[in-house]
Amino acid sequence: MENCSLNVLILAAGLGTRLRPLTNDVPKPLVPVVDASILDLQARKARAIGNVRLHANAHYLAEQVVAAGETLGFEKVWVEQPEILGTAGPLHRIYAAGYRGGLLVMNGDAYCSFDLKKFVESAVARASLENGPQVALLAVDFPQVNTFRVGADGRLAGIAGRFGATEGTPATFSGVSWYSDAALSRIREGEFDIREFWKQEIAAGRAPFVDMSQLNATWIDMGSPEGLMHAVEARLEELGRDPNEAVVVPGVELPAGVTAKHSVIYSGAEIQPGETIENEIRGKGFNWKVSGH
Repeated sequence: MENCSLNVLILAAGLGTRLRPLTNDVPKPLVPVVDASILDLQARKARAIGNVRLHANAHYLAEQVVAAGETLGFEKVWVEQPEILGTAGPLHRIYAAGYRGGLLVMNGDAYCSFDLKKFVESAVARASLENGPQVALLAVDFPQVNTFRVGADGRLAGIAGRFGATEGTPATFSGVSWYSDAALSRIREGEFDIREFWKQEIAAGRAPFVDMSQLNATWIDMGSPEGLMHAVEARLEELGRDPNEAVVVPGVELPAGVTAKHSVIYSGAEIQPGETIENEIRGKGFNWKVSGH
């Protein structure tokens, strides 16, 4: 395709198993986080970069993601059936379809405050240098994970427990990455795990660059009840609201005398008149206790 706008892929094909039964009826990227879904919020952040074409992949409850993509003005939602294509297959698919201009990849289940424009601009600048890295991975400092091992040259040297160096600066992959067209051309059809592609690039002397300039930015995995609550708190703060307030999704009416604080109440929640609800996420068939703010 002649138009070389930056392509942005939001990965939205996951099964959402850690958020069942909330995700029995809605895919995780479309779960409301205060006023919008993560898919919507990620799309807004991507558009702030400038001229972009938005893509998403979909597998579980794919028709809902397709409909959301149409509403949000996505270029295309790539449905993966019957099998999910992993973290590498969707990238190959977009390149093979003729899209050019580089690709920014984001997760559809992470609430974050990264400066994506800065990340992309620096990645493109590095890639233009002689022997410059054609892949850039945005890192955060998350000690519970921190499986990346970053060499003195700023490039990925290994992933703990998987491959490569065991020494190096530890960091965690944020799920945000950038690939030049040259790099995308090397992802083979049938490739499933993008980490295997990174390993191949390292072996070929083309190790991905690990951007560690935003290590302490907000980054929340909302794939668990605690993570979802943290994402709600962060979104409330971003909107200038009290992070301890209760969020009641539109269409839910609380019975008389109910007091709610630091909670999220989805449709189908069982609530008794006069009840006090605090530090909970409730919905159809579940009542999750979460930590206080």
